[in-house]
Amino acid sequence: MASIVDDPNGRRRIMFIAGDGKRRTLRLGKTDRKSAESVCRHVEALLSSKTSGQPIPRDTSNWLPSIGDVLREKLAAVGLIEPRESHSLRAFLDSYIAGRASDGGTKGATLVPYRRVVDDLVAVLGAGTALRSITVRDAERFKQHYLDKRNAGATVHRRLRTARMLFKYAAKVKLIDENPFADVTVKNSNPVERRHYITESDTLKLIGLANPTWRTIIALARFAGLRCPSEVLSLKWENIDFVTGRMTISSPKTEHLEGRAYRVAPIFSRLRQHLEDAHELAATGEVYVVGGPQGSAYRATSHGPNGWVNTNIRTTFEKLIRRAGLQTWPRLFHNLRASCETDLMQDHPIHVVTAWVGNTPKIALGHYLQTLERDFEKALKGGAKCGALGAQNAAQTGADAKRQERTNPDEVLVIQASRPILSDPVLNCPSVQVILGGIEPPISSVSGRRLEPLGHKTVQYPGQDLNPERRVRSAE
Repeated sequence: MASIVDDPNGRRRIMFIAGDGKRRTLRLGKTDRKSAESVCRHVEALLSSKTSGQPIPRDTSNWLPSIGDVLREKLAAVGLIEPRESHSLRAFLDSYIAGRASDGGTKGATLVPYRRVVDDLVAVLGAGTALRSITVRDAERFKQHYLDKRNAGATVHRRLRTARMLFKYAAKVKLIDENPFADVTVKNSNPVERRHYITESDTLKLIGLANPTWRTIIALARFAGLRCPSEVLSLKWENIDFVTGRMTISSPKTEHLEGRAYRVAPIFSRLRQHLEDAHELAATGEVYVVGGPQGSAYRATSHGPNGWVNTNIRTTFEKLIRRAGLQTWPRLFHNLRASCETDLMQDHPIHVVTAWVGNTPKIALGHYLQTLERDFEKALKGGAKCGALGAQNAAQTGADAKRQERTNPDEVLVIQASRPILSDPVLNCPSVQVILGGIEPPISSVSGRRLEPLGHKTVQYPGQDLNPERRVRSAE
């Protein structure tokens, strides 16, 4: 049995005899009698369970998670419950990063910003700080650390989001009761402010001043929407099929996601000439579309243990932009890709465009697609026509309200024939192949000769037609 002892100044304690026969005291401090009696009942239940070896009663089991750390530590100190496992901040963070690095689901480049936030947390809060002792005030102090360094709002937002994710995981595995970073954030900068549309004329100006390697890089990023450097430098000639007009794009960024290791996209009309030029200039046996010594050097410096990074590619591109007399825009390669996707949306539905570009409609709408001046001009030119058509439809609706409208089958055929085709029925699946180029290999726009593969065989995909008259002839 346990008993409540009233001390002076409203302090109370609970006295009981433990299983070893020794008297124990649980000091509650200043509390009302009713609360002390409630704690005393649970103490008796824990004591009975401890001495008899029976499970803890349900009411007490439900009560334990709701109590604070102070009372829990007091119960553990008198031997009524097991003490909680204690983790230091450094030990928890190192364990989390090691787990993410070994599970295979996180790219090395993704872990780089995680490690940066881990190092900052340790520097600001202390490596040996107990995980459970970190409070909302500590989280606010961590945010102020970034604000004092005058980091950009978007940078602070991303790093606080990473810290929030780390402590959310700690709460999920019951290492802490609640996430101190749950409501600690800053306003993210508007992504619209960092969007920039690169026109086709500016792109051609850059291509005209670039060497062959950079002509191909710019064309793949702007006219096909490939990620640079990962997808641009990974593209191989064996994945380019000039006959069918398609290319298979490996995607290192999304290869760990089911069904997104690669995608199939058309060889767009604005891209084809640049690919044919690169094919004509490539050395026999060249594997990569962006090949040669410069392409090999870029792959060596951009692709390392931590994944793909921009390294010296960005610096070289900035020099080329200045040489062309253009202003450097934010997010150099991302905005080339975003400009391509914006153009494609003018003629194709969003699910088709995102399948070709390799993102999702949500990401495209939030971070890629832009409103252009020509969109306003198009709306203004079509405004009067739309207004007249609306008035005509309203008049017809009023006149024909009492009779059912019928359409002659011949009229249906006329209507269907007059409708423009918005997009080709291309599926994001390598097993579907459609022959677009005829039975003869295409002719290069540079030399006038037929395009031949560079010392390798064309890759066969499931369901692909291997009729030699329909494929590019393989070199002996």
